[in-house]
Amino acid sequence: MTDVLARSSTKPSATKPAATVEPDAETVADIAKFDTMLARYLGGELDDDVFRVFRLNNGIYGQRQGGHNQMVRVKLPYGAAAPEQLDMMAYVADEYSRGWGHITTRQNIQFHFVQLERVPEVLRDLASVGLTTREACGDTVRNIQGCHLAGACPFEVLDISPWAEAAFRHFLHNPLGQRLPRKFKINFSGCATDCGQAMFNDVGVIAVNQPRPDGGVEAGFRVFFAGGLGANPHPAQALEEFTPREELLATIEAIPRVFDHNGNRDNKLRARMKWLQDKLGLEELRRQIFKERRFLLASATWPGGIPAIVTERGDAPAGMATAIEPTPVGVPVTLRLGPGDPRRRWETANVVRGAAKGTVSAIAHSPLGDVTSAQFRGLAELQRSLGGGVSVRVTNRQNLVFRGLAEDQLDAVYAQLAALGMSQPGAELARDVVACPGADTCNLAVTQSRGLADDIGRALEEAGLADVGGIRINISGCTNSCGQHHTADIGFYGAERRAHGVSAPGYQMLLGGRVGQAEIEFGEKALRLPAKRVGEATVRVVERFVGERDAGERFDQWLGRTGGASAIGKDLKDLDEWPTPEERPDFYVDFGETGPYVAETGESECAT
Repeated sequence: MTDVLARSSTKPSATKPAATVEPDAETVADIAKFDTMLARYLGGELDDDVFRVFRLNNGIYGQRQGGHNQMVRVKLPYGAAAPEQLDMMAYVADEYSRGWGHITTRQNIQFHFVQLERVPEVLRDLASVGLTTREACGDTVRNIQGCHLAGACPFEVLDISPWAEAAFRHFLHNPLGQRLPRKFKINFSGCATDCGQAMFNDVGVIAVNQPRPDGGVEAGFRVFFAGGLGANPHPAQALEEFTPREELLATIEAIPRVFDHNGNRDNKLRARMKWLQDKLGLEELRRQIFKERRFLLASATWPGGIPAIVTERGDAPAGMATAIEPTPVGVPVTLRLGPGDPRRRWETANVVRGAAKGTVSAIAHSPLGDVTSAQFRGLAELQRSLGGGVSVRVTNRQNLVFRGLAEDQLDAVYAQLAALGMSQPGAELARDVVACPGADTCNLAVTQSRGLADDIGRALEEAGLADVGGIRINISGCTNSCGQHHTADIGFYGAERRAHGVSAPGYQMLLGGRVGQAEIEFGEKALRLPAKRVGEATVRVVERFVGERDAGERFDQWLGRTGGASAIGKDLKDLDEWPTPEERPDFYVDFGETGPYVAETGESECAT
């Protein structure tokens, strides 16, 4: 039995939160249609393939356990969550799932083992507090991501929050985004630090300043396109130097339009926007996007001009927003927390202060992105107690951040997070390991990536290295990079190994991935390792980095001057040795499993 399955327990009695919104007509129609299509499917009137496409477009994803076990993916545009929504997620976790939810690297919340027959109930409950699963899966425009510190970042050029909201509203139910050749992902960042990770998406938007003839600066955007991860990562490419605010949404719409016209509809494995760039060439793809944007004025869906939500909410930055090249946000790479007062250690690592607006933000650490129903309720209670000016967002490193705090509220925030078990100084430190769900629930995964993340965390804690800054560790259970292993300082993806004629869980180590300053570098292969030796390998790399780095030196800079990933891999080669099954039977059992390792994969709904 896997670790996740073992965590199932008797559900507590859950009280449904009161409805706070009246769902709009489109949402009501969506859920009514799901009722109808589900009844037809269960009655044998609808083919599996047809229902699968319908189900995915509504954010409902099959699990490797088969049967009627479903994963429900809830969209949180740019990570924003209100207290009543956190309460509802607690209720969904208890009533329909297994008592907890999972934060994804794309700012969604996933609930597993929801029974198919109960999905319409879940959708109605979510809609009653303004949440939707619509287009969270399938060949659609997916959840709109945004920097979790937007509106509270000391270096942002613009607050991208209302822009991300405008994009979310524009593409939800938009006919353009219902049957694209493949899924389509859009990200926003408020400055070149790129906390929103714009550089590996179909469309990545970064707020930038452009010098004006009068000596001032004009705030606008630089739009990147055709990026992607997966087994063959592609960096996003700049469309043009500067896109004015008035033209941003029209520019964004032009890109999926070109994708819809030209994308590969015969081979899903080569259907993403990144492959279209390979097919047409960068300059031809740019030319078609500019042409589409020029004539988009004639379209009924033309979104030109400043969106009303931006005018209503404003997009003034929280920081100084005067520097062309901002200083990166986050824990300094030279930081290594020492022993001391837990409250002080938490503030050093998990609190970010703004400038122009005097903002204070505090990160709640959620190991592996798992949040229990009790934690959801506690977070909602904390948010309410802090007043209406405090907002919560989930991050792309699977944590949550409280924004809009006052300095004198930090003690209360820390105390409540400590009571919830979420006060560990984990944000941006080595212990903040990111992992996909892996073989617990995913049909494509071949390893238990979550179990490995726990083991790496244990190894780092025992070695006294968990508090090291400037190290990002990401894990995927297969090559598809849902854990974004390509972009991490230290990345791993799962792979079946054979030793002494027996299958065993293994990982490929990559080193030197980086996203920031409107640049991206993908990690290079170092070596392959038995799963049970990955923790030791991680400790040795982090230990060497700490001992050899110069003041302020990033991991990729240190890696470059020490010979690169291949040189580090050679130094770790002694770990790629397999004892016999008789000597070490644990090497042939994956983390959290009780029986011999088997690389079982099923039909991928990622590719349907």
